Amino acid sequence: MPSPTGVLAPSLTTFTRSVRSKGVSVESSIDNLVSLFKRRQIRDSRPCAVATAQLLRRVVETSKVTDISKLIERVRQIGQRLISAQPRELSIGNIVRRVLGVIREEVEEDREGETSGYSDAGTDSRPQTPKEQDSRTPEPSTLSSRSLTTSPLRHGEMDSILEEVGDERPQRPPLLTSHTSYAVTNTAPTVTSMFSLLSYPRSNIHSPTATPGSQSPSIHLSLSSQALANAGAVKDLKAEVVEGIHEILEELNQADDQIAGYALEHIHSNEVILTHTSSLTVQKFLLKAAAKRKFTVVHAEAYPNHHEATHADVIGRTKSESDDSLSSEVFQKTLTAAGITVVLIPDSAVFALMSRVNKVILDTHVVLVNGDIVAAAGAKALAKAAKLHSTPVVVLSGVYKLSPVYPFDPDALMEDGDPSKVITYEDGDFVDKIEIENPLFDYVPVELVSLYITNLGGHAPSYLHCIINDHYRAEDLDLDISDVYQ
Repeated sequence: MPSPTGVLAPSLTTFTRSVRSKGVSVESSIDNLVSLFKRRQIRDSRPCAVATAQLLRRVVETSKVTDISKLIERVRQIGQRLISAQPRELSIGNIVRRVLGVIREEVEEDREGETSGYSDAGTDSRPQTPKEQDSRTPEPSTLSSRSLTTSPLRHGEMDSILEEVGDERPQRPPLLTSHTSYAVTNTAPTVTSMFSLLSYPRSNIHSPTATPGSQSPSIHLSLSSQALANAGAVKDLKAEVVEGIHEILEELNQADDQIAGYALEHIHSNEVILTHTSSLTVQKFLLKAAAKRKFTVVHAEAYPNHHEATHADVIGRTKSESDDSLSSEVFQKTLTAAGITVVLIPDSAVFALMSRVNKVILDTHVVLVNGDIVAAAGAKALAKAAKLHSTPVVVLSGVYKLSPVYPFDPDALMEDGDPSKVITYEDGDFVDKIEIENPLFDYVPVELVSLYITNLGGHAPSYLHCIINDHYRAEDLDLDISDVYQ
């Protein structure tokens, strides 16, 4: 809401306006986003991912460097600052890796286009004298059909064949590589094999007077980190990279709608669905199914971090935790208007009702590479109860939440919230004698999850690593941020 002075409080909306403004420098936008992350004024996976993508798009647009390796290094440095500002929001690092992958892919496509013209350069293209042509291969008419089917291991028979045709044994010149020196023989013809094709300098492939041993740079179709560091000045690919980042932003905006498109495949008539927290992703998923299905939703209140929004009508106000969540009041009214029966229950009643539940649908904060998820506090209790009753647990997650980070230390991914939501300071002396923790997240192991639904479809837990490998480059998995958790 606008402040009394008419100025909007810092949030994703205000940052989006400032980063698009030409009067704001890139460095100011970077410092602004870092401060927003540190103060948690932008939080949750999707808002953090959108803000990161918008900033990196502005960085690439205003970048004046022509060396692609320097652009990659600058994006990495900015990404490290953003991740260090809020290391538990893994979606920030996911977007940084995606942008680095876009840059590398555009460079590789450009290099492949430049080198495609040399695909047929496997033979020597310099002018040949008639003598050299005769010394390379004999005339086809001089060899009988018997010689074509003769094994090369039968030397005696080959000698007799050559004596019959009255020709000398053709001498095959040695294959030359980039390490072969022409100081030994200056008259040796240039012969190029498929194995040494990529070892020849690009400028020497079609040059009649080129000496392959004079230079030894390699043409790499797959750029490694070392090759990128020595890439030098390259063609300006900023327009293609900006377009790739724009596609990432479109994916972020359409992820929930794409996930909802698979709702009818997983929700059937007369089912009882148990959900947790007021997620926009879950809401769209249920509303899509409600268009053709009649079912019941049991909604746990998620005390103590989300229950205030659930009982907003009691306290007389409606509060949204972030740009990526809805209050439970709005959540229920929307589903009820669609003809869905909604039952609000406390967290303590989850186990008692689980035997009547057909399916548990959970939103997630992040999905790790091994399939474990970090979700809102209380999700682990639901997943354990569902496991005991053999109830399937379905996790909804956009691809941008799939992280290549392995949870060596799951406690480092956890975060504590305001302890006053558990026990208020009105309790007086009781507060001074105890230590209160209010975890915001639960760590749910992959054994408790039955199915993941992303904007690419439904996936088994064992298939997640394939999706992660398709979206992140191996060179960008390690962003040198191992010390930010300390």
